[in-house]
Parts: sequence; structure tokens; C-alpha cells
Amino acid sequence: MFDLATIWAGLLALAIFVYVILDGFDLGIGILFPFLDTKSDRDVAMNSVAPVWDGNETWLVLGGGGLMAAFPLAYAIVMPALYMPIIIMLLALVFRGVAFEFRWRDPAHEMIWDRSFHYGSVVATFSQGIVLGAFVQGIEVTGRAYSGGWWDWLTPFSLLCGVALVVGYGLLGACWLILKTEGGLRDKAYHLARPAMIITAAMMGIVSLWTPFLSPEIAARWFDFPRALLVAPVPVISLGLLLAMGWGMSKKKDMIPFPAGIGLFAMCFIGLGVSIAPYVVPRAVTVEAAAAPDSSLAFMLVGAVILLPIIIGYTAYTYWVFRGKMDPEDGYH
Repeated sequence: MFDLATIWAGLLALAIFVYVILDGFDLGIGILFPFLDTKSDRDVAMNSVAPVWDGNETWLVLGGGGLMAAFPLAYAIVMPALYMPIIIMLLALVFRGVAFEFRWRDPAHEMIWDRSFHYGSVVATFSQGIVLGAFVQGIEVTGRAYSGGWWDWLTPFSLLCGVALVVGYGLLGACWLILKTEGGLRDKAYHLARPAMIITAAMMGIVSLWTPFLSPEIAARWFDFPRALLVAPVPVISLGLLLAMGWGMSKKKDMIPFPAGIGLFAMCFIGLGVSIAPYVVPRAVTVEAAAAPDSSLAFMLVGAVILLPIIIGYTAYTYWVFRGKMDPEDGYH
């Protein structure tokens, strides 16, 4: 259970999950940008993520680079299948980053940069959702190579996942603003978070019900007895987290919604693992079959053991230094 390939699969899963949470809420800020009424609110919202947003994307590099190094066969299959949405995602992230920096230095065109920040965030998030949906629904493989078409990633299920992730990141962004701001912006964040929570819950339900119909194997993992008893806690805990988030919003307990949102994404991630494990390319290539030689995995693991605690340490330290509510008069730019 703890061979090198499995360890690396766990490390990559951790990197992807941390990226989804950390970059999710700052992409969510961009998604919500047009709904923030005043320049002051937009300034504070952007300042709330200014110290951390670029560091959050470290985990995306770790996930992508780790996939290529530890599971080269999976990388060689997944990339040709998903070139288009992945390239669009990366370009949108670059576009969004440029807008983030230029907004402060080019106030004469602030509206243009605000819109660029918003659209870059939406397109990047939507593309990530499409990648997720296309990955879960399966990639056509013949032998050891991708054998599908250029547009196989574009399906109703992948589009649904794209929309669901946009709403979900928007919810995380609103919960982050609840945690970090006060006054009118905090009230606005509560106003945005409530419908986002309802739509996110609906999207989670639709995707969860649709996913088993993608494959009899997935359906068996969720519905065959007694295996269903092992996975039953996932929807039950998800419902509990939604209720906790709703209670926190109704009582305006600022510390509740954001952790509950992280928990919801964790349950979705666990559900994804239930549906696809032990495959690294769903229903086509297993973790063991796609892994690099053990000598390579062991060599890279030494570096990971050294570097991963450093990355976690400086990330945690950054969030600790900039903890607490934002002062509208203090900016990080």
C-alpha cells in the first residue's frame, strides 16, 4: 500500500487539492469582481489576496511537474487529450496575473484591468472544470497512447463541471471575503455567498448523480452493497458541512463559512478519488502502470521530502503574518 508509485500519487493528489483550495478562493475573488459595487471594495478585495495569490500557484506547478516526472505515461496521454483547455487555462492565468499587477500601476485604465482580472479568473476556472470533467468521464487510450479526437474533451458533462467550478470558486471567494473584511464589503460577501452556496450544492448534487452513469465501474463503487456503506459518509458529511455553512451565514459567524467551504471541496476530492482510484488515467492506466522506474521515484522523493516542508512552511507563515481582518486603509500593493 505504500510503494513509491502510491506515495507519489498521494503527493500529487495533495498538491492538486491544496492548489484548488488556495488558488480557488483568489480566483473566486476575480469571479466576484463585477458584483463589488465600489472601487474601494474592489481595492480591499484584491488587497486581501495580494500577499498570497502568486504563491498559491506554486502548487499548480508542483502538480503538473510532478505528473510529468513521476507518471510520464499518464502525462503523455492526458496532455494530448486536454491540450486545448489546459492551454486556455494557462493563458487566462497569465492574463489575470498581468491585470492584477497593472491595475495598481496604470490607474488610467483601471476599468480595463478590472475586467481583465474578472474574465481571466472566469476563463481559467471554467477551463479547470472542463479538464476535470473530461478527465473523469474518461480518455480514449489505445495501447500506450491517446487515440481520441481533438474535441473529445468538449461534452455536456465537462461543460457542467466547468460551470460548477466557477460557482464553487465564487463561493470560496465570498467566504474568504467574509473571513477577511468588515463593514459593507463583508455584508456584500454574505449577500453573494448565500446564493452561491445554494447553486454550488445543486451543482454538486447534479454532478454526483451524473458521474456514476459515466461508467458501470463508477456506479458499482458508489451503489453496490456493502461497498456503498464505506462511501456513504462522503455525502452525509457534505450535507453536514452545507448545513454548518448555512448556519454560519445566517448567524453571521465569520469564522465558519470558509472552513466549511474547504471541507466541501475536500469531500468532492474524496469522492473523485473513490470514482477513479487506482487509475491515474480513469479506467485506462493504473498508477503502477504509469509510474516512472522506482529508482527515479526514489531520487525525486528525496527532493520532495526536503522541499515540500519548506513550501508548506513558507505558505503557512505567509498566511499567519497576514492573518485577521483587512484594514481598508492598509494595502499590500
